[in-house]
Amino acid sequence: MTPTVPALPAALPIGYPRIGPDRELKKAEEAYWAGRLDADGFAEATRTLRRATRARLAELGLAGASAAPESFSLYDQVLDAAVATGIVPTRLAGVLGADGTVGTDGYFELARGTAEQGPLEMTKWFDTNYHHLVPEIGPDTDLHVASTQVVDLFRESLEDGEGTRPVLVGPLTLLLLSKPADDAPEGFDPLDRLDELVAVYAQLLSALREAGAPWVQIEEPVLAADQRLDAGQLAEALQRSVGRLAASEDRPAILLATPYGGIGDLLAAAFATGVEAVHLDLTRGDLPSVAQLAGVGTTRIVAGLVEGRTVWRTELPTAAARLAELRSRITEAGGDGENVSVSSSVSLQHVPHTLDRETALPAELVATLAFADEKITEIVELAAGQVAPGSVDGPRSVPRTFAGVRDEAVRERAAAVTDADSTRTDHEVREEAQRQALGLPDLPTTTIGSFPQVTEVRRARAAHRRGTLDAAGYEQAMKDEIARVITLQEELGLDVLVHGEPERNDMVQYFAENLDGFAVTEHGWVQSYGSRCTRPSILFGDVSRPAPITVPWATYAQSLTPHPVKGMLTGPVTILAWSFVRDDQPLGETADQVGLALRDEVADLETAGIRIIQVDEPALRELLPLRRADHAAYLDWSVRSFRLATSGVEDTTQIHTHLCYSEFNVVVDAINALDADVTSIESARSRGEILEAVDPDAFPRGIGPGVWDIHSPRVPTTEEIVDQLRRARAVVGARRLWVNPDCGLKTRAYAETEASLRNLVAAARAAREDAEVPAAV
Repeated sequence: MTPTVPALPAALPIGYPRIGPDRELKKAEEAYWAGRLDADGFAEATRTLRRATRARLAELGLAGASAAPESFSLYDQVLDAAVATGIVPTRLAGVLGADGTVGTDGYFELARGTAEQGPLEMTKWFDTNYHHLVPEIGPDTDLHVASTQVVDLFRESLEDGEGTRPVLVGPLTLLLLSKPADDAPEGFDPLDRLDELVAVYAQLLSALREAGAPWVQIEEPVLAADQRLDAGQLAEALQRSVGRLAASEDRPAILLATPYGGIGDLLAAAFATGVEAVHLDLTRGDLPSVAQLAGVGTTRIVAGLVEGRTVWRTELPTAAARLAELRSRITEAGGDGENVSVSSSVSLQHVPHTLDRETALPAELVATLAFADEKITEIVELAAGQVAPGSVDGPRSVPRTFAGVRDEAVRERAAAVTDADSTRTDHEVREEAQRQALGLPDLPTTTIGSFPQVTEVRRARAAHRRGTLDAAGYEQAMKDEIARVITLQEELGLDVLVHGEPERNDMVQYFAENLDGFAVTEHGWVQSYGSRCTRPSILFGDVSRPAPITVPWATYAQSLTPHPVKGMLTGPVTILAWSFVRDDQPLGETADQVGLALRDEVADLETAGIRIIQVDEPALRELLPLRRADHAAYLDWSVRSFRLATSGVEDTTQIHTHLCYSEFNVVVDAINALDADVTSIESARSRGEILEAVDPDAFPRGIGPGVWDIHSPRVPTTEEIVDQLRRARAVVGARRLWVNPDCGLKTRAYAETEASLRNLVAAARAAREDAEVPAAV
């Protein structure tokens, strides 16, 4: 334990957006990757962004030492921790320099792959829409300090003020989120390397202390989610990791952060580690009881009272009352009730930067909103005692009572839903009817939906939005691009075509702009992964569809070709997951409303002659609660909302769905319950691991395990794809196997798209003719 515990500010969010209010990080990265910005220019651009961030946080009241989190990352915080400790798989060992360090280019190769090797796998970060990279570790991985970025950024922060609070993903979380490397022996568990990894963390903490850091934040969100370890094993592993680090004197004071939910009785284990401060998520987690606080002693509690996952303004009197109650319980447990700081529940990286630049949102809605900067103001006000306490059991967010929040017609329709509304004919009957109606070959080829969005398309959309391109001109520009995409797919030889979605800026925002109950922002960007940013819409009211949305584009595309063209919709769960959703009613009720609105669109597509309709649900796994006890209720309403959207069609209409980076094997039963005729899933980046979860008897429907990782710029070879198809065909059989990329192609360039799709089509044809591969029964 450090001899003297340095002061910890009363107000301290545990993380802040790192992309910049104008997506400065995204623009710099993509310019660097494209060669338009050299290494020095890239370093200066990111330094300028960090300087501006620190200045903004100081302006908001986080000016003291350790008040502002140093949560900057070039790509991903999990990758940062892996690189810092030398967790580099053998297949990508070329990223290591002669001195054992990983430079900027090597870091990006781990994230994006090389011409010869695919990148690290990517998956969802707990129950958010942020994606993290999955480290690969084996028994022989050389654990060592391979990057000192965390130290370098702290030193840099001293040039801008009193110094930030360095942030590290903790060793326990890092290993529980890792996977065994390809060359690891059977039975190897990444946790086998915990003691050695902790020794590397100790070196990093020593370097931070030498650099003058008073505090370091170590994040262990795995404590808030059910793991393959039980509570006792987690407590023991926490002591072996964070406890060992806390036992060293050669370190800064440690703030142990436990975001993304309550940690319950594990709080005792957190106190037992000997860290100087423990952060608690008190928005998803309950206030700890006096008994749970029994071991608090001199430990400072950092109370996450401001929700960091949503954009709703905190009901401050309620938060102040909960803060007062927490202090009272700490005192009763024998601690110092005044030894409490106020924080966000999780990092504010999950919300946009600020409301200041939003000029188009309704004033009555703005009055109920808070983005990152506004949430920091809430934290500062609570910490300063500027808010009079109300009721501990009061509302958590400011009530919304303005027009559009309630629509009685929508509520009556949802209340009238019966089981018949979410039921279709048996799959075997539909399968034969669709086989006859569609006449597709075995291993049919298709894409997920979007095609590259070229500059001309983006310009036309922007001009139409500004009013400099009239409706007729905009419609013609979109039709021209649709015709180009249809012609290209016919020339490539794809079996089931798509219209390419040129009219869509984002797969959720597009629908939000056309459904009642939503508002969209102008600058509300949030990082999804790396340089990928989204603008989540705000779902504030009852949802309905005033008019058809996709039907004109789909029918135009179908008029251009004899091949079937898929109608493309985003599913209700994904619309919720990738929006900021009202919290004044159960999510299941909101999901049903969205499902019914989409049901109307599905019906109109079918009436217009579209015989294949894809309703994407890439976020099905994402919203799965972190505690297993809550899974059944979530899966019940999420599956129901999808089936409400898709169960009103004829047997001959084929319903597809798509899931990406969603750990298919975790929710395979729920995906089966969706009752879609065909499910396409991410598979290429995980190199086909997903197929281990597919039992043809338990999952008898069509399946398209992705054969091209579209999140990497590399072009897969025909041979690679043939190999993947052979393995997949051996599991699911030729009659049910579809051939498709992992995800939509919007972010890719046309050159790599055409090359990859040519290889995909050639591989499918080769696999159809490969008589040596047994077909599953």
